[in-house]
Amino acid sequence: MCGGFSCSKNALIALNVLYVLVGFLLIGVGVYGRAASIVTNLPIISGILVCGVILILISVLGLIGAVKHHQVMLFFYMIILFLLFLIQFSIACSCLAVTAERQRQFAEQGWTMAPMEIKKEVQDKFLCCGFNSTTTANGGNDDVSSHPSCEQVQLKCCPASWLKNCQCPPCSIMLENSIGYAFRLSGGIGLFFSLTEILGVWLTVRYRNQKDPRGNPSAFL
Repeated sequence: MCGGFSCSKNALIALNVLYVLVGFLLIGVGVYGRAASIVTNLPIISGILVCGVILILISVLGLIGAVKHHQVMLFFYMIILFLLFLIQFSIACSCLAVTAERQRQFAEQGWTMAPMEIKKEVQDKFLCCGFNSTTTANGGNDDVSSHPSCEQVQLKCCPASWLKNCQCPPCSIMLENSIGYAFRLSGGIGLFFSLTEILGVWLTVRYRNQKDPRGNPSAFL
């Protein structure tokens, strides 16, 4: 049965090595989420990225504390890890709770504030034109001055010149889908790995309360 000092020590060391890998994964997901949104900066997703950086730092603290069975290091590691769990869990739930209407607001605000170069990048990437519609002065929601020219994109959307009524779709749908995917990916991964941090807290409490059979019994706190 694995319940002794050595087993707890090895398990805590392995868990912190896993946390280092998870930290890099959260950073990667956060960077991808920021890049996927293109036209806007999503502060909630940035929170997942920050959690990844903090997780790597406290994992180093946990590794040193586990190897040395250092009571003070393990105590602060346990407290910080629990606080990180609360923060990461809250951010992940917030990401998953973002509604479609809120995603549309993010997309619209980002499109309004984005420079023409970014808008052109969006149009070329998603093969779309404008935000709400491709019509211009007489009846659409987009003015021709609000987005770059769609002539080159139109040739890619409608390569067959005989399709007279063919038009590129608006970019709003593409941006909303991209932002929604970024939220779901960041929230799902953040939520899953935040639950493993509770295991780390429990294992640290157990390990702190065990005596090192090879150490000096009088040194145990």
